[in-house]
Amino acid sequence: MGTWPIPYLKGRSLVRTTTDRKFMNQHQQALIKLTAVQATTALRLRNISAEEYLEAYIAQIETVNPTINAVVTKNFERARQEASAAQKQLDRARDHGALLGLPILIKDNQLTAGIRTTLGSKMYAGQIPARDAGIVNRIRHAGGIIIGKTNIPELSIGANTVNTLFGATCNPFAESLTCGGSSGGSAAAIASNMAALATGSDHGGSLRIPASFCGVVGFRATPGIVPNEERTITQTNYSLQGPISRNIGDAGLLMSVIAQRDRSALNDPMAFPFDSSQFSPLPDIDPGQLRVAYSEDLGGLTVSAQIRHLFRAKTAQMSHLFKLSEDHPIDLTEAPAADWALRQDVFATQYYDQRDQWGKDMNPNVLSTYDAALKTPLLDVAKARRKQIELYREFSRIFDHFDLLIIPGVSVMPFPWSEMYPEQIDGEVVTNYMAWLGLSSSLTVIGHPVAAIPCGLDAQGTPFGLQLIGKPFEDAKLLTMAQAIETALNGIPALSRPVSPYSY
Repeated sequence: MGTWPIPYLKGRSLVRTTTDRKFMNQHQQALIKLTAVQATTALRLRNISAEEYLEAYIAQIETVNPTINAVVTKNFERARQEASAAQKQLDRARDHGALLGLPILIKDNQLTAGIRTTLGSKMYAGQIPARDAGIVNRIRHAGGIIIGKTNIPELSIGANTVNTLFGATCNPFAESLTCGGSSGGSAAAIASNMAALATGSDHGGSLRIPASFCGVVGFRATPGIVPNEERTITQTNYSLQGPISRNIGDAGLLMSVIAQRDRSALNDPMAFPFDSSQFSPLPDIDPGQLRVAYSEDLGGLTVSAQIRHLFRAKTAQMSHLFKLSEDHPIDLTEAPAADWALRQDVFATQYYDQRDQWGKDMNPNVLSTYDAALKTPLLDVAKARRKQIELYREFSRIFDHFDLLIIPGVSVMPFPWSEMYPEQIDGEVVTNYMAWLGLSSSLTVIGHPVAAIPCGLDAQGTPFGLQLIGKPFEDAKLLTMAQAIETALNGIPALSRPVSPYSY
């Protein structure tokens, strides 16, 4: 079933609404509409102060979060102290970090020293870590100000941001619909202008799906680009971390920090030597030099007729932007099955020492996947690993002739948040919470970098997104191409980034 089981949500009022919206003055409204890159310049020139910039975001959170429910833990008082310290550093005009004075939201599965980190679970409702995760430490070291934590599905497993601890996060374009997951709180908050930047993470689409559903940018880098010392498997395309932002340039800014090699990165065996400074600023290029391949379903994956129609219409409107653009018969239809088997390996490794602590009201996605992992024969996992390398090699050949591949962001339009996942797609039964995510999970299997960008609205007035896929280890080049396309699409009204009514 695609609806939340009754015991899981019994007695919960998941969406909190309010009619008492606090007033924001025009100056504050202007401040929160600055891009993160613009804000860093304004702060360094002292055209704005770190304190007033922070207060504008606090006012925005207090205004819209009671409805959207994206920020589940606030860190305002400590943030105010840090903003004051940042301003003193700015006033001295000394060398400072790339994020100095920028308010940033952290996904609630990433440890934050002194700030509650719950993983969206009642089991960790009172957990206050003594240390920061590496991604958070790098943000702090660069001068970023942690303003709060964002909502996730329990243990960050699921493409719909709902849990029994904090409830549901709404889509900022339609309150009854999902914002996606698992980085749904971050995406909804950024779409609603609650912070300059936010962090997320990605297994089978957790950065890309909410970015597509909320009309923002999510970037899944090549595995190993962003260090993650919390991973439980040495070499994997899963458990990646990345940025969520309003535009590609801002994503690049955050990438330039979170991809740095600091001391904590030594604890991640996948963090190879890398120069993160290439991410910001990104150079300007002409999209007219790009060779672009399209695929609406990666060879035949489940994609709704509505999404197929929208994708064809939108790519037809943008094809004139490129040197070459054409449909390409890439085939990743075997990838979802490989993903499911590979996922069993990840779940068994990550949760075998926690399973006995789970109650009956644990996230059904977590329970079902772990139980399936214990029943999966080792040979099935071995075959999936073999298939993974075969698919990688076959897929990589596309870049002998094209600079990037563009596909839809998600196979369906945003659905009600009260459903775990869509029960059917064009009459085809969806068997589990991963079965409808082939467009994103298949890309996890092959491990190429992916930028999710907004591309206008869908038929129900919610955001429509695209996934832009580039060559492995050429992440900065992919972001550069994505920025050129983003700029060009913003010049076409039907393809430009949509603006949430909650972003005022």
